[in-house]
Amino acid sequence: MQLTYETSQITDYLAEDDVVNYSHPLVQETARHLQTASDQELSRINATFTFVRDAIPHSWDAQNPHITCSASEVLEQRTGICYAKSHLLAALLRAQGIPAGFCYQRLTLGDTPESGYVLHALNAVYISALAQWVRIDARGNKPGVQAEFSLDQEKLAFPVRPEFDEIDYPTIYARPQRKVVDVLRQHTDSLHMQQFCLSERL
Repeated sequence: MQLTYETSQITDYLAEDDVVNYSHPLVQETARHLQTASDQELSRINATFTFVRDAIPHSWDAQNPHITCSASEVLEQRTGICYAKSHLLAALLRAQGIPAGFCYQRLTLGDTPESGYVLHALNAVYISALAQWVRIDARGNKPGVQAEFSLDQEKLAFPVRPEFDEIDYPTIYARPQRKVVDVLRQHTDSLHMQQFCLSERL
C-alpha cells in the first residue's frame, strides 16, 4: 500500500501534546532506558516497539476495565487498548528524536462482518537511514496475532480483508484522531467501551 502523509513537515511527527506527552518524567525515564540499550536507530526502534507491544498488556486481553489515553497514563497503569498503546509508542519514539505517526484500520469486531466493525490504531515510524516510513503495530501479540518490526514486509497484528469491507487507511497522521481521544476520555469502563462504543470509521 502506498502511504500518504498528513503533513510534509517531518517536525510535525516529533510534536508533543497532552496525549503524546513525552516530557512527562515517567515517559522520559522509560525513553532513556530504551535509548541507552543501543546507539543504533533500528535497534532503538525495535526495542521501543517491543517494549510497548509486550510490557503493556492490551486491556481486552487482560480483561482490565481501566481506561488510559495519554502516554504517561499508559505507563502508570500498565494497560491500554490499541489507541492508547499507539499514543505511548509515538511518545517514546519522539522522546528519542525519532519521527512517529498514527495509522488506522477498519476491522471486523469479530471474525465476520456480522459482528460489526471497529477502528484499530497502529503507528508508522520514520527510518532516517532509509528515508522510509514503516508501519508497526504494538497492539500486543496473542494466539493468532503475531506483529513484528520488519523492514522487509509489514507484519501487522491484523491483515485487512477487503472482501469483508475492512479498510487500510493510507494516511500517516501527525496527531491522534480526535474521535479516538474523545472515546477514551468519555468512558470509564474499558471492556464496555470496546464492546459497544468504539467508532467504526475515521
